Amino acid sequence: MSARVRGALAAALLSCAALVCTALAVPNGTVPAARSARGEAIVDAGDAGDAGDAGDAGDAAAVAGARTHGARSYTNADTSASGRPSPDRSATDWSTALVESTLARYTPDKIGGWSYPVGLYLYGQYLVHQRTHQQRYLDYIKQYVDRFVDSNGNIDQSFNSLDSMQAGRLLVILHHETGAHRYQIAAQKIRKRLDSYPRTADGGFWHATSSSRAHQLWADGVYMVTPFLVEYGKEFGDSAYADDEAARQLTVYGGHLQRTNGLLRHAYDESKAADWADTTTGQAPEHWCRAVGWYAMADATVLDALPADHPRRAQLTGILRKLASGLEKTQDPLSGRWFQVMDKGERPDNWTETSCSSMFAFALSRGVQRGYLDRHYAKVAKRAYGGVLQRISLGSDGRTHLTDITIGTNVGNYDYYIDRTRATNDFHGLGAFLIMSEQLRAR
Repeated sequence: MSARVRGALAAALLSCAALVCTALAVPNGTVPAARSARGEAIVDAGDAGDAGDAGDAGDAAAVAGARTHGARSYTNADTSASGRPSPDRSATDWSTALVESTLARYTPDKIGGWSYPVGLYLYGQYLVHQRTHQQRYLDYIKQYVDRFVDSNGNIDQSFNSLDSMQAGRLLVILHHETGAHRYQIAAQKIRKRLDSYPRTADGGFWHATSSSRAHQLWADGVYMVTPFLVEYGKEFGDSAYADDEAARQLTVYGGHLQRTNGLLRHAYDESKAADWADTTTGQAPEHWCRAVGWYAMADATVLDALPADHPRRAQLTGILRKLASGLEKTQDPLSGRWFQVMDKGERPDNWTETSCSSMFAFALSRGVQRGYLDRHYAKVAKRAYGGVLQRISLGSDGRTHLTDITIGTNVGNYDYYIDRTRATNDFHGLGAFLIMSEQLRAR
């Protein structure tokens, strides 16, 4: 039986299960409607958003919750942690449940330092704020950012890596929501840093300025900087530069990383000096799922921002379409998720990973919604959404638990990726889940 046929049968079984479970569904809670002060948000609230993981080198503060090691086998049974049947997962507002659980676990001063995993999570929380109008979700983001930005807009960051720039999206959001000039001053530090930031010969931003990252492009990196760029450009009237730079980065990275199968290698070394770099192509050896997920989300996000007549628009759309084809072919037909090493799902020690599956569900759904992708990819996205929902549950403490999230990860070989810790409630997964959920929960 072909993978496509197995996938269709699995989808049909899941649909039948959902119909049976609907009778058990728990109604969503009501949410107070307190709108933010400055009206229209910089991100489409109804359409959800975007997000990132770049050096993915592993901020220790971002590894939250329990960790589990080694490969395990799973079924698609819709059961809770206790083993009892769960209510229809699609009827539960998992976004608000996840945010409430995370806020109960961490105060703004204990959630972690200035980092891309925390920035990713808080961006997802902002999307939930846009839909629910829960002011305390926005207040929490402000309290976090205000740990790093003083009253004069000073921010104690050197921005010598793309990873360090991702949380800059929160600066743009807070300027939009509050009008406070200090957030613009802080955001401008990132924008100005890019003027002198090192690049490859064809203009790609190095992953970081350190000697161990010199001349390297990591697929993760485009999400760390390009969504910030287009949102910064829109908020502060700098779109002429910001849109062009974001589109340029995506095309340069795509040119070096995308293979004929549509998927991207994790990284590229222009110098070919890294121990993982192919001596001919400079590419890393594997298609690591979250690196590809970062790129997919960045491409969809930047396409949303580019004007219709932008000269790189067709090229970015072509990269996304080629990638979508590769995603469809490598999606696990049983779970709807994607494997840690994407093109080797037949290996018994490979495992399906939650954060990248959330990222792909978002990118495919958004691509269909905005007309970048053929409509049949909506089914691929919904299958992925259902698969990710199998990885979230309520524990005995009444809080959400999201499992099978790989922790921060460098570039490596197959064994390295497979042996990465599989964490519960890691911010890489929490943020990606919220971005996916706000895109797909009503679809």
